[in-house]
Amino acid sequence: MWVLVPITAVCLGLFVLGVAGNVLTVLVIRSYRDMKTTTNLYLGSMAVSDLLILLGLPFDLYRLWRSRPWIFGQLLCRLSHYLSEGCTYCTILHITALTVERYLAICFPLKAKVVVTKRRVKATIGVLWAFALLSASPFFFLVGVEQPENQTDFSRECKPTPQALQSGLLATMFWVTTCYFVLPVTCLSVLYGFIGRELWRSNSRLRGPSSLLREKGHRQTIRILAVVVLAFVICWLPFHIGRIIFINTRDIRTMLFSQYFNIFALQLFYLSASINPVLYNLVSKKYRAAACRLLLPRRAAERAFTVTKDAGGYTETSASTRNEYTTSF
Repeated sequence: MWVLVPITAVCLGLFVLGVAGNVLTVLVIRSYRDMKTTTNLYLGSMAVSDLLILLGLPFDLYRLWRSRPWIFGQLLCRLSHYLSEGCTYCTILHITALTVERYLAICFPLKAKVVVTKRRVKATIGVLWAFALLSASPFFFLVGVEQPENQTDFSRECKPTPQALQSGLLATMFWVTTCYFVLPVTCLSVLYGFIGRELWRSNSRLRGPSSLLREKGHRQTIRILAVVVLAFVICWLPFHIGRIIFINTRDIRTMLFSQYFNIFALQLFYLSASINPVLYNLVSKKYRAAACRLLLPRRAAERAFTVTKDAGGYTETSASTRNEYTTSF
């Protein structure tokens, strides 16, 4: 009990923060034309994915407090696990695709002008969602409401099925999930290395006002994405370590350690779905200005917007509109 109370308080706080923040992100991107850049289309889709992940938090809290009986039925048992896995895959695919897009925009700007368009980005986002949800589909059949024979309804529990455990399919899918984390993170590390090298070289090449403005936009975008990726790795690494521990558990002592470690990892997992809007607000003056325009009364919003413009964090120019594939938050 002494462990569950603070955990519940933290999780509920993350739920409120995450839902409010991600809804705000979606509204900010949808409400203003200058926010509808190719980069922000990815970030808006990620916000939707994070919202769906957060929908599973109340069910996880219920299982922490009362693993049995499961009162929500077979469909919600399977759907909560499936959406959690599918949206997890979707988020990492979005981050990877977004980094590839930034790599093209910075290292091959002329090619990016042709290749990276809003229409193609929207199509790419649709493919990412379809691939992620399809990849996670086995989880829909690996869990279910289990009830031992000759037991009352009170013993019903939402958990992996005996067939999934005995056949090794659950362990296999856990390793697939881990690959979904390790391989993209490796790819991101390589791409950010190339991006960093190109930005370093460009310092000595770019001298004109328009080039300096574009360079500033690139650096702001990379700063935001780097913070998002770092938060993603920190929050999700314990989650995958916990799964590896779980599938290799052989004794009671390791099982107890696995349970407590996974409770800790679960909080970081939901933190990753809640923290991105906070990061946007801290790092991006443009996001803060747009949020003020959306939330505050008109005069207060205009005053905040003017302060932000004077601080040099947001510039409205025809050049930035024409080259919106190079700018974001």
